[in-house]
Amino acid sequence: MRESATILVEEKEHCYHCGDECTNEPIYTDEKAFCCSGCQAVYELLYANNLCTYYNLEEGEKPGVTVSTEDVQVNQFVYLDEPATLNQLLTFQSDTLSKVLFHIPNMHCSSCIWLLENLFKLDQGVVESRVNFPRKEVSISYHPQKTKLSNLVTLLYKIGYGPTLNLSSLSGKKQKRDIGVNLKLGLAGFCFGNTMLLSFPEYFAFGEEVKHQFGAFFGWVSIVLSLPVLLYSARGFFESAWQSLKQRHINLDTPISLGLASLFSVSLYDIFLQSGPGYLDSFTGLVFFMLIGKYVQKTTYDALAFDRDYKAYFPISVTVLEKGAENVMAVKELTPGKRIRIRNQELVPADAILLRGSAFIDYSFVSGESAPVPKVAGEIIYAGGRQVGESIELEVIKDVSQSYLTQLWNNDVFKKEKSYFGVGTYADKVGGYFITVTLCIALGALVYWVPRDTDMAIKAFTSVLVIACPCALSLSAPFTLSNALRIFGKQKFYLKNGDVAETLAKADTLVFDKTGTLTESTQTDIAYAGDPLSAEEESLLRSVLQHSTHPLSQGLYQFLTAPVQPVTQYQEISGEGVQGVVAGVLVKVGSRSFAGGKQLPTESVGLATRVYVQLGEERSGVFTFSNHYREGLPQLVQELQRQGKKLAVLSGDNDAERENLQRIFGTETTLRFHQSPADKLAYIQQLKQEGHKVIMVGDGLNDAGALQMSDAGISVTNSVNGFSPGCDAILDAGSFTNLALYLRFSRRSLNVILGSFMVSFFYNIIGLSMAVSGQFTPVVSAILMPISSLSVILCSVLGVRWVALRMGLLQAKGEK
Repeated sequence: MRESATILVEEKEHCYHCGDECTNEPIYTDEKAFCCSGCQAVYELLYANNLCTYYNLEEGEKPGVTVSTEDVQVNQFVYLDEPATLNQLLTFQSDTLSKVLFHIPNMHCSSCIWLLENLFKLDQGVVESRVNFPRKEVSISYHPQKTKLSNLVTLLYKIGYGPTLNLSSLSGKKQKRDIGVNLKLGLAGFCFGNTMLLSFPEYFAFGEEVKHQFGAFFGWVSIVLSLPVLLYSARGFFESAWQSLKQRHINLDTPISLGLASLFSVSLYDIFLQSGPGYLDSFTGLVFFMLIGKYVQKTTYDALAFDRDYKAYFPISVTVLEKGAENVMAVKELTPGKRIRIRNQELVPADAILLRGSAFIDYSFVSGESAPVPKVAGEIIYAGGRQVGESIELEVIKDVSQSYLTQLWNNDVFKKEKSYFGVGTYADKVGGYFITVTLCIALGALVYWVPRDTDMAIKAFTSVLVIACPCALSLSAPFTLSNALRIFGKQKFYLKNGDVAETLAKADTLVFDKTGTLTESTQTDIAYAGDPLSAEEESLLRSVLQHSTHPLSQGLYQFLTAPVQPVTQYQEISGEGVQGVVAGVLVKVGSRSFAGGKQLPTESVGLATRVYVQLGEERSGVFTFSNHYREGLPQLVQELQRQGKKLAVLSGDNDAERENLQRIFGTETTLRFHQSPADKLAYIQQLKQEGHKVIMVGDGLNDAGALQMSDAGISVTNSVNGFSPGCDAILDAGSFTNLALYLRFSRRSLNVILGSFMVSFFYNIIGLSMAVSGQFTPVVSAILMPISSLSVILCSVLGVRWVALRMGLLQAKGEK
C-alpha cells in the first residue's frame, strides 16, 4: 500500500497554466493537464487568440496564476460603467478614447508583461496597454464605443490578473508621482559628465597654450552647467540645512551644504579672476553621487504601499436589494436605509442591522477576536466584519464614512508624522561635531597664514571648507541601508525606508499581536476527547456536518476523512447546533446543552472553543478547537530572548490560549488579553514613555494604531500585495520566523556604516593635511574627492553583501 501511494504521488501532473500540482483529477485539453476549469479556460482563450507564446517566455517556469471560475460573477462589475464611477477611475476620457490605470498585484514575470501588453488581441476595444512593472501597474487605453470598463476588468480577472479594486480607488485622491529625485539625478549626471569633460586639459596637464586659449571659455561653460545643479539638484540639501538651523539644530545636511557652497564659491572666485579652473567637476560629481543614494532608497517605497487606511480594505461594490431585485452599487454611494446582501467571506461595508439569515461574523481583522461571533435578527453588525456561512440581508444604518471602522483612524496618532531614531540621529550628531571641528581647523589655518601670506591664508581657509565636506560620509548610510533593504526584499521583508532598518537595529522591545500574527489564520488545531470513534461513527458524524454552513462545522468536516452517507430529518437550530439521522442513528453536533454532552475530566476550564457530539444514546465526545501557531515560533522566541529583547503579546481574544503562550514565551513575558485597538495603542505609548524603543508586529486593522504609535510597525501578511494596515515594514508570513535573524542583520549593517565612516575620515585627514599646508589644487580635488566617494560606496555595498553572505541571507555566486 505504501509503495503504490508513493508511485501515485510521483505520477501526479502539474498544471500546464499555473504549474501547481493537480491534486484532483486533471482536466485535459490538447493533451495538456490543467488543475481546474479556470486555468483550462484561460489556456483556451489564449489559444483561440494565438497568444500561447505567453507560456514560452519564462524558461523553466509556468507564468500563469491559478484562476477560479467562481471569482467572476455575471454582471459583477457593471457598476464600473456608471458615470460617477467612471469620472473617478478614468485618468482621461473623451468620446473616442478613455484611459484607466490599474494596479495588478499578480504581475510577476516577463510573460505577465507580454500578455498584459497584448490585451488588444483579446478585446478589440483596447487601443493600447502599457505596463509599469516595478509598480505593478498597467495603463489601458480603450475606445468607449467598442468596449466597456466592466468588460476590461472582467477580462483581467478571467486571465488571472484581476486589478486591485477597493474604496480608496474612488476616494478621488490619485497617487502623486514623485519624479523630482529622477529629474534631479538626471540633471546632475548630465552636468557632471560634461564638466568632467571640460576639465580634461587640467587633469592631463595640457600645455599652457591650450589653457590660455580655452581655459576661460571652459570655465564659463562649467559655471553655466553647474548653476542648475546648485539651484535645483542640490536644493534639497540646502533646504534641509536651513530648516535644521531654524530649529537651532545641526543635521548632516548642514556641513554638506556648507561644503557645497564653499566648493561652488571658490570655483567662481578662481574662474572670475582666472586664477584656476575651479572645482565645479567635483561639485557636480558629489551632488550626483549623493542623489544616487536618495534614488536607491526611494525604489522600495514605490514598489509597495505602506501607508493605507480603511478604504484600501473595503471593496468598491456591494449587492443592494431593491424591489425584490439584486443590483450592484458602489460602496461609496451606500446610504442609511439601503438593504444589502452579504455572502460568504464578504465584508460588511457599513454599520447595519441584521434582517434575515444566520450571521456568523469574523471580526478578527478589526478587533483581534479569533472566534466568529453569532448574530441574530435585530442585532447590529459593525463595518469590517466578514460573514462566514450563508448569505445574509442587512439594512444600513450609517454611512461608510461614519461607521465604527473609520473611528480607528480618528485618533490623532494617524495624523502625526512618524519619527525614527538610529544612525540618522547619530549621523546628525556626527555632522554637528564635524562642522565644529572643520570651522576650527579652517580658522586655525587662517590665523596661521595671515601674518605670512594673505593669499595663502584665503586659499587654505577655503580649501579646508571644500575638502572637509562630509559628502562621502553622507553616502555611507543611504548606500549601506539601501543594499540592506534590497537583501531584506529578497527575504520577503519589505522596509519602507532605510530609517526603519536603523530603528530595527536599536529597538529593545517587541510587542506581538496574537491572532493572525503568531497564529495561522487559515489553520486550526482540533483535538478530540471522549468515547473513541470508529471509522463508521466518524462517517455518521461527517455526513451530518456536510450540510451545515457553520464555520466550526465546516472545519470539523474537513478534519474528518470518513466517507459520507445519506442524511434524513436534518435540522439546524440557530445558535445551538445541527442534527440528523444517518443509518438509523440520531447524530447531534453543537453546544453541550444541545448535544446532551457532559464535561469530561480531560477538558480544561479555559474558554477554548468546543463542539460537542452525541451519537445515539450512549456515545458522546467533544472536539476542542485551538489556535495553530506558526512553525518555528518557539525557536524565534528563544532567539529574541537571547538577544536581550523584552517581549509582550497583546490579543483581542480571550485568555483561552494563556497556557500555550506561556509555554512558548515563558512566564516572564507580558500577556494581555481582551485588548481593544485603543488598549494596544495605550500600551505601546506607555512603553515609549518608559524609554523603550518598541517594534510592534501585527496584521489587522485592530493593530493599526499600535503599528503607527510604535517606533517601527511590522505588518505580517500572507500576500505582500494584499491589504496591510499602515506600517513601516511588510513581512511575508512565510518569513516570520526569521525575524530575529533580520534584527541581527540590521545591527551588523550599522557596523558596516561605522566602517564606512572610518574610510571617509581617513580621506578627510589626508585632504585636510594638504589643505592646511596650502597644497590643495584642482587636480588633487578631481582625484581625491571622487575616489573618496567611490571608496565609501564600495565599502558600503561590499560590506553589507559580505555580512549577508556570512549570515546566510545571500548565496555565493554559483550556488543554488
